[in-house]
Amino acid sequence: MIYAVANQKGGVGKTTSAINLAACLADTGARVLLVDLDPQANASSGLGLRHTDGLTMADVILDGADVQQAIRSTGVPNLDIIPSSPDLAGAAVELPGREGRERILQRALVPVSGTYRYVFIDCPPSLDLLAINALTAADRLIIPVQCEYYALEGLSRLMETINGVRAHLNPALGLSGLLLTMHDSRTRVSGDVIAEVRRHFPDVVFSTVVPRNVRITEAPSYGEPVTRYDPHCVGAQAYVAVAKEVAARG
Repeated sequence: MIYAVANQKGGVGKTTSAINLAACLADTGARVLLVDLDPQANASSGLGLRHTDGLTMADVILDGADVQQAIRSTGVPNLDIIPSSPDLAGAAVELPGREGRERILQRALVPVSGTYRYVFIDCPPSLDLLAINALTAADRLIIPVQCEYYALEGLSRLMETINGVRAHLNPALGLSGLLLTMHDSRTRVSGDVIAEVRRHFPDVVFSTVVPRNVRITEAPSYGEPVTRYDPHCVGAQAYVAVAKEVAARG
């Protein structure tokens, strides 16, 4: 099953969620692949790959490199990653003129689709061709939504893009769920946002809400998912619960 983790708004916990959901499912014994499709390469550095000497997603997407040769192991058993690099930013210039440009990632992942039970694609914080490639390649979509005042801003455009992809590129794309992140129980607005999102999308919001937690923010600087950095903190426990929901929803 291939999951795209996407939201064109930055700072919503997209990369954090991709890393930790992948790690949690790997901890269950399933083989998991994380595809870093963001030129900022935060998912790569968040799993300890700070200096990439081998092939990256830029080589796969822009130069047609063998995706299997770009796969790297991580410090989490059963979890592999295809790292990104700033060179992937060149996709904005190079991809628009290519034939079948929306399906480059889909074709690239074919050789590994049967090797991993779960594939998570960490999308860039935009609705560019890289994100369209991810939505075209994915079976399911997870949308992190920050529990802040402008949480619903941009969601309508994202939903329009999803509908466009379903209509023209990937009719089987399903919505796994909206994942509420960075919940601060001390503020009223955080609770209001949760209620508002659940009101607008009553059937697709994950039951688990990921809290704002300092251990979650510290973990990437150590190159670890929070479930490894501090498995007993509330943030780690929340992602374990979300991972169970993801597995149950299929």
